[in-house]
Amino acid sequence: MNRQAQTVVLFLTGGALLHAGFTDLYLRYVKAGLRPLLIGAGIVLIAAAVATLWYERRARRQGPQANEPHTQGTEPHAHREPRVSWLLVLPLLALVLVAPPAAGSYTAMRTGTALQEQPWGYPTLPADGTLRLSVADYAGRAVYDKGRALAGRTLKVTGFLAFDDSGRPYLVRMALNCCAADAQPVKIALTGELPAVLQPDTWIEVTGTYTPKRTEDPLNGTAVPYLQVTTTKPVKAPQDPYDEAWNG
Repeated sequence: MNRQAQTVVLFLTGGALLHAGFTDLYLRYVKAGLRPLLIGAGIVLIAAAVATLWYERRARRQGPQANEPHTQGTEPHAHREPRVSWLLVLPLLALVLVAPPAAGSYTAMRTGTALQEQPWGYPTLPADGTLRLSVADYAGRAVYDKGRALAGRTLKVTGFLAFDDSGRPYLVRMALNCCAADAQPVKIALTGELPAVLQPDTWIEVTGTYTPKRTEDPLNGTAVPYLQVTTTKPVKAPQDPYDEAWNG
């Protein structure tokens, strides 16, 4: 690939990173906290492309003879760049035009739950009213704190549905350490008043209560808590489909 083509690829890569960083597209690839780094990388790549183009043009103006083929003793050979190298642009166009789906139930039920380390403590919960918890927060409190702050409280938790081979339903949220490639599920098994027809990957808000019942994830042997469901309602998938990874 010649210098001009390299410059174009650099510029398009930087533009694609900026497009992802300034829209919600980046949330399909990396966790929210990496947005400034993604934007910074896009700016650096575009600056490198502009600098490369400027230096290339200056070199041509200062030494036009350097670009002429040598004809003494040998025949001039025209070195044509392979056109296939321009296929490198296609992934960049895909990044801009096509948003990949977030990891869902298929991945979740083939990966062990990410709840593996006991935390040092938990933030204090409001004393009254319904508690809105993330999947990871409920799972951690139910397993490691044995539901002390949850017993007797009305709880609301949002996630997507997944089913194991026996048809048991789970409420799941995928957690990230860095990017979508390392996403791991945090799972809550559901029991109680559930609709007769449930579809995997459907996002729902579950209202229910804590139960000490548990099961074990067969993929990594980690405890998976249950939630006693009283009502469910479908909800729109969140803007950011991933949670921060549970790291204790």
